[in-house]
Amino acid sequence: MRLVIPPLAAACAALFLNACYRPPTPAAPSVYKMGEKVNVGHIVYTVIDTKWETSLPEDSEPRNPQHRFLLVRMSAANSGGDNMMLPNLVIEDDAGNTYQELSDGKGVPDWAGYLRRIGPAEASIGNILFDAPPKSYKLRVTDENGEKPALVDMPLSFN
Repeated sequence: MRLVIPPLAAACAALFLNACYRPPTPAAPSVYKMGEKVNVGHIVYTVIDTKWETSLPEDSEPRNPQHRFLLVRMSAANSGGDNMMLPNLVIEDDAGNTYQELSDGKGVPDWAGYLRRIGPAEASIGNILFDAPPKSYKLRVTDENGEKPALVDMPLSFN
C-alpha cells in the first residue's frame, strides 16, 4: 500500500515549516577605539583625534553651528587594486540619534573634502566635519559599497 499525501496537506506542511524559519540576524558591528586600524572591505580607517569647536573662522564672519562643530581627524587608506570613492560618514550616540557628515568644509583646517576618491595604496588624511550636540559618539564607517559597518568609539573630550 502506498501512502498518498493530498496536495492540500503537503501545501499546509510547507507553509508551516516556512513560518518556523527565522533568517539569521546580522551580527552587531565591531566597535574599535580611536587610534586602532579598522579594516572594512578594502578600506582601512584610523580615527586619530577629535576636536569640538563653537565656531569656524571665515573671511568676513565666523561660521556658527546649530549645535557644535565636531572635527574628526582621520585617515582612510585603499588596500584594494582599484580606484574608489570613500563613503560619507555618520556619527551616532547611545540613544540612536545620527548626524551626517557636513559637505561644506569652509573654515575647516586640513579638510579631507566631502567627495574623496583614492587610488590603490593611497590614503585620504584630514578632518571631516559634523554639527552635533557635545557628547560621546561612535563613528560609523563602512566598506567601499556602503556595507559591512564598523564603529569607532569617540568619547567626549574637550582637549
